[in-house]
Amino acid sequence: MKKLLLLAAGILTSFASQAQAQGNYSLYVSEGTSGGLDAAQVIDKYTGLADVMSKALSKKVTVVVAREFSQLEEGMKAGKMDFVIARPSDYPARGVRDYKYQLVSTSKPDGQCLLIVPKTSSLKNINDVKGKRIALPEKISYMSKFCSAELAHNGFQLATEKIQYAKEQGAVLFYLDNQLADVGGVASYSGVAKNLEKTGHKVIHSSQAQPYQPLIAHPKITAAQIQSLKKELAQLNDNEAGKAVLKQLGIKEFDTASDDQRLRDLLKWLG
Repeated sequence: MKKLLLLAAGILTSFASQAQAQGNYSLYVSEGTSGGLDAAQVIDKYTGLADVMSKALSKKVTVVVAREFSQLEEGMKAGKMDFVIARPSDYPARGVRDYKYQLVSTSKPDGQCLLIVPKTSSLKNINDVKGKRIALPEKISYMSKFCSAELAHNGFQLATEKIQYAKEQGAVLFYLDNQLADVGGVASYSGVAKNLEKTGHKVIHSSQAQPYQPLIAHPKITAAQIQSLKKELAQLNDNEAGKAVLKQLGIKEFDTASDDQRLRDLLKWLG
């Protein structure tokens, strides 16, 4: 057994050395708390995108899963990540603002906080929510911050509202279905949002749209490389192989035309 472990360690070291020697680029991926996928599933989901990036850059791009938010933040701060794509958009936004990363694209459609209620609820709009019991995903999550910002921008005093935090977005439905909350906040791009008709819930408010799933590049990536990436991403809808990549990612298209100001504005909006 010891020999097998040593052999396995040697093989992994060899692979790592080969990758380093080849100078492969890394694409770090974070799906936040709304993804619900294990590491192998995330790698499989983003391999098509990595292949497209590899073609544009003429260099292999390898998918790496960032399971912890701290890993994502520290990796960008230390400049260890060549590329980052993340559903919690505040992390790439800080990568651009604080760590000099460059915006390559965002994903369409934009992200929103949806306020949902059971179909039998008498609540009609966001004004009806004041004073009611509100269920949001865990407090540390991006969407909890997103929904809280939307409430604050609509005149809610968060300190005095009856806000409860669920472990994950799926648990928000549990709060609603068991009458533990009157209204819940979820991400427009979450599995919960995509199945509201099946689960028997309705949307009474959609927040301001904000950049979704930004792809950013390390400062060392040249302007010519960025333009090559933008070109490849922008034309994915032009062929079946590209459409398959978009479908695998669950998006309609990459927005390569916007500048990074929307990301900077997002951080101000989140407060």
